[in-house]
Amino acid sequence: MKRYLPEGMLFLTSENQQSIASLARLREAFYSGTVLEGKAVLCDREHNLHIDLGETRGFMPREECALGIAEGTVRDIAVISRVNKPVCFRVVGFREEADGKTTAILSRRIVQQACRNEYIATLRSGDVIDAAVTRLETFGAFCDVGAGIPALLPIDSISVSRIPHPDVRFRTGQLLKVVFKGADDCGRITLTHKELLGTWEENAAAFHAGETVPGVVRSIEKYGIFVELTPNLAGLAEYVPGVQAGDCASVYIKSINPERMKIKLILVDHFPAQETGAVYTYPDVTHLDKWTYSPEASEKCVESIF
Repeated sequence: MKRYLPEGMLFLTSENQQSIASLARLREAFYSGTVLEGKAVLCDREHNLHIDLGETRGFMPREECALGIAEGTVRDIAVISRVNKPVCFRVVGFREEADGKTTAILSRRIVQQACRNEYIATLRSGDVIDAAVTRLETFGAFCDVGAGIPALLPIDSISVSRIPHPDVRFRTGQLLKVVFKGADDCGRITLTHKELLGTWEENAAAFHAGETVPGVVRSIEKYGIFVELTPNLAGLAEYVPGVQAGDCASVYIKSINPERMKIKLILVDHFPAQETGAVYTYPDVTHLDKWTYSPEASEKCVESIF
């Protein structure tokens, strides 16, 4: 299986920088079909992209800027939004200009089509792949899973602990590991992430009754306050007035009950905080057939089957 990386991961590599800085190396890339990346510095009035290639001009015709533009299935915002960002491409030709300079003609569409045919089409549900966050919406995070191909990570698949918005977990441009769930007949790709953040037992093993630990208030109900201890583990504290969702908290752990997957807490203190995207450590796995979140002793079975 040939892997295609999210856009931006190739850009700063020495080999890529050397290739885009030299006309001779660009000609080599043309003959070899090598995928390169350059920064888009202009989207002109016809929505063609102009790419910084050092001594050589880089020109990407509108219909070559993204798979689906020519067919009308992808909107021009997919082109406009690439300005000041790295874009992947193959060199498909050269044009000599009246001023004696050379323009390299580029195609991102060809790379995206190859990514779909040679990489995404070979993925199985449960494969663990690289992704980069490109946009955050209330319903989930859009990710680049290779060559700028978009995929959706729904908000309820980001973590077991419920969150109000994906921006409490991620930031735009953040690199992630995700689990490929599948693609529909229209090519729309769905991802999940919570299966890579540990089971209930794995997360609970870091905590013990009698400890006072940090947490984040996630929701406030009439019967209590849910405090997140880790992205895949939350406990319930008794209601205290004045607490707001998103507050940082100090909580005392009263008890940990694996049979019911319950952690009872006492809220010691709380204060407002501005959250930013977290940094995650992922297990060294390339595929999941099944992931069971709940302990064996639990009354309830929570699992994902791929």
